[in-house]
Amino acid sequence: MTTLELDGEHAGGQFLRTALALSVLESRPIRIENIRGDRPTPGLGHQHLAVLETMAELTDADVSGADHGAETVAFDPGTSRLAGGEYAVDIGTAGSVTLLFDAVLPLATVLESPLSLTVTGGTDVAWSPPLDYTRYVKLPLLRRFGLTATIECERRGFYPDGDGRATLHLAPSEIEPLDAPSLVERPDVAGLRAYSTEAAALAEQDVAHRQAAGALNRLGLESVGTETPRTDSALAECEVVERIETTAASACPGSAIVLRLESEDGVPVAGCSALGERGVPAERVGEDAADAANQFAGSEAAVDRHLADQLLVFLALAGGRVRVPAVTDHVDSSCDLLESFGVPVVRVGEGTGETAVVAVESGDEVGEADGV
Repeated sequence: MTTLELDGEHAGGQFLRTALALSVLESRPIRIENIRGDRPTPGLGHQHLAVLETMAELTDADVSGADHGAETVAFDPGTSRLAGGEYAVDIGTAGSVTLLFDAVLPLATVLESPLSLTVTGGTDVAWSPPLDYTRYVKLPLLRRFGLTATIECERRGFYPDGDGRATLHLAPSEIEPLDAPSLVERPDVAGLRAYSTEAAALAEQDVAHRQAAGALNRLGLESVGTETPRTDSALAECEVVERIETTAASACPGSAIVLRLESEDGVPVAGCSALGERGVPAERVGEDAADAANQFAGSEAAVDRHLADQLLVFLALAGGRVRVPAVTDHVDSSCDLLESFGVPVVRVGEGTGETAVVAVESGDEVGEADGV
């Protein structure tokens, strides 16, 4: 099959991850130039290289350019059917574990037997979804459409040391069209779950509890000391369904909080998160996550910004429609990428500054013509 030439000059790491997944799903060799071309440090970072090497190992692919800093990569998947098995990957830095999992998830549709992938790196780091976001927001949503996947965490990994360890368990799956009404016309947010985590080194400062308290007070759901909860919060009428505060083993100090917003029937709608930073009070970290949740609740988007980008490959697989917060550069480049693989993407509302619907008609998805 002819190699598909792709240009990543105006795209980031998601472009690489999605391109590799689609290459496997369609059994089509690709060549990507100008990888992460508009980033301050273009080319393959450690986490991007780990994704490339992992995808190559899973599919017995032929690869050139698998070097740190490389800006051109060629990838020719050896097979579109994965045998499953157990694999281990060490990113070697605090590179994102969740983004590596993100690249592998679509391969569930071509798995012949269960796969377990254990990755060492950063579980809760900047510029990527925290581990609890993937576990409690993204995966439960995708399970509604047929994905069989879970994540186990052995150790948290924060910046700069990383050294967290988590395992993705993935089983053969058939993805159904993402055509639920709730993905286009968002249901009312009726419930909230808070997942607040601290490294063991921060336990004496009660960081996990303070993060959760700061978030819930900001949302008008709990009083903190003498501080009165907000009454103008868009989520002040939500029920706090669950509040989990965790002290976790970790190689270095760090913290994270994830707020899951859900509908009346408990279906996840969105996730908002924040990471602890040196010198930033734990309460403020929680407030940052709460501010993002309030902003989402005040919009008409049906999914949050992370899902807006990461659900597009599943639209390519099965078709469907998703109302995204906006056609960001990430969403735009992902749509262009799908079109490069022959997926007819429709964007409605683009350029209005408001939400937009991204749609792929079921039956036009990647791989149908080849029986994938």
